[in-house]
Amino acid sequence: MSDKNQWNPYLAGGLTGIVMILSIWIAGQFFGASTSFVRTAGIIENLFSPERVQQLEYYVRVAPRLEWQWFFVVGILLGSLAASKLGGNFRWQAVPDMWQHRFGNTPVKRGITAFAGGAVLMFGARMADG
Repeated sequence: MSDKNQWNPYLAGGLTGIVMILSIWIAGQFFGASTSFVRTAGIIENLFSPERVQQLEYYVRVAPRLEWQWFFVVGILLGSLAASKLGGNFRWQAVPDMWQHRFGNTPVKRGITAFAGGAVLMFGARMADG
């Protein structure tokens, strides 16, 4: 990917700040993603065992439902796809170049590293009630 196809990080950061302000102004909440993943897990679990979901105290507090943050996460996926297509740098790639350079061709090493990083990230987000 060439530098001419990348967004200016200051512009992207400024636009993210505007989206944050609009999120607080319109919805009265900060935007985030971690609760959406938990809610999605609850929705999937509800398909197989609705009585179990009703018994879990956490799901009573954070109800598994589709709400604005869930659609925000879907928008991130669709927006990043659109941006990469419009920027001309979209490509199907099993492993990003940076990951392959750093962790090699071993799927186990990459998988363990990705899982550990994701677990730490989600633990911190959940501790912050995010």
